[in-house]
Amino acid sequence: MTTPKISPAREFTGDPAIAAARTAEDIVVDGRLVRFRWSTRVIHWGVALTFILTLFTGLPIWTAYFGWLAFLFGGLQVCRWLHPWLGIVFSALILLQFIDWAGAMRMTPADRRFVRLKSFLAYMRWELNEEEVGKYNGGQKLLFWLSSLAALGLLLTGFVLWYPQFFGAQLREVSWLLHDITFILFTLLIIGHIYLGIVEPGTFTAMIKGTVSRDWAKLNHPAWHRDVTGDRR
Repeated sequence: MTTPKISPAREFTGDPAIAAARTAEDIVVDGRLVRFRWSTRVIHWGVALTFILTLFTGLPIWTAYFGWLAFLFGGLQVCRWLHPWLGIVFSALILLQFIDWAGAMRMTPADRRFVRLKSFLAYMRWELNEEEVGKYNGGQKLLFWLSSLAALGLLLTGFVLWYPQFFGAQLREVSWLLHDITFILFTLLIIGHIYLGIVEPGTFTAMIKGTVSRDWAKLNHPAWHRDVTGDRR
């Protein structure tokens, strides 16, 4: 009699939901909902890591106030060499993430209601009761589109700054300004994203393990919970 094969994740964790999250998502396993498959999580954390490295190598170039960060990478000249290459890797990962998520990030009427200031403030006070929030709420979708647009802007302006000899002085000056403004706004967006991911219980671990509880899904993404579980109550 052949011994049944056990997924490496299940063999290590003993959790069949985490094992299923290696290749699948939007299913119920052992009472838990699989929210993110393994490849989605790897791309997401790759984006996060390269963003931080690109930011930390860029800040010493931007202003001497962050010159101390250059010592972490071997000096300012290393940062000047490393920063654009990290930007290329970051842009490639953002593109993969865009391909992975773009179809699920279309704004719905419920999402447009969510991003209204009144609704967002109610959400921050844990007072929003929106039964049509799907797998991603309006704020998450808006962050996705703004991040994708910002990444494109950083790539294009960064290319001009990387090869200034091919462009006119006016375009170089505009690129400097747009690159600085974009990275500042982008950083603020990411700080807000990190904050919400930490203060909302279950959100951060969902991007690590790939799974969430039924209660978490029902509270934060009720429409997605209904679609996955079939529970229309």
